Amino acid sequence: MAETTTGRRERKKAQTRQALADAAMRLFTERGFDNVGVREVAEAADVSLSTLFKHFPSKEALVFDLDADIESALIAAVRDRAPGQPVLHALRDHLMQTRTAVPTDNPTFRLVEATPALQDYARRMWSRHEKALAAALAEATGLPPDDLTVTGLARFALEAPTLARTTADPPRAIHDLFVLLERGWASTPLAHGEDRRGEDDG
Repeated sequence: MAETTTGRRERKKAQTRQALADAAMRLFTERGFDNVGVREVAEAADVSLSTLFKHFPSKEALVFDLDADIESALIAAVRDRAPGQPVLHALRDHLMQTRTAVPTDNPTFRLVEATPALQDYARRMWSRHEKALAAALAEATGLPPDDLTVTGLARFALEAPTLARTTADPPRAIHDLFVLLERGWASTPLAHGEDRRGEDDG
């Protein structure tokens, strides 16, 4: 009986959370993020303001309701990789599949692109996953969580999708960035000693 009650309570919480996220996206899309208050979102979802803040710590969080799922997927990509698959390749493949597939006509994408506050929040949210990813990488490699090898990889990996989205082929760009990470700067002209500036000047 206790399990049934717990299950019902969890389902109710999930339904309330979804109702808030749906109401927020509808209002934000119709009127713009800056023109809608959290009280209006709560009223549209037929819950109290205090209930809203139990599920979402801020107005911006209403747009990014899958934050915890994204972090869990990042960690799972490392922990649950195929036997023998290098950590770098598992992380690369996960980011290629999940961080480049959002179409530009997606309502959430358009809303974030049009709202500086949401762009800021999205970047901070993505960076917050760095610590959790570094811990998963440390566990996979046997290195300490604060070792620069794992903290550096975590940061680089999380920056790769941002850099890739500015290119014509984001999945390919992520692949190339991970090749750079795997092979190092020695494979690029940046490692060479010669100075090519001014060569075309005669």
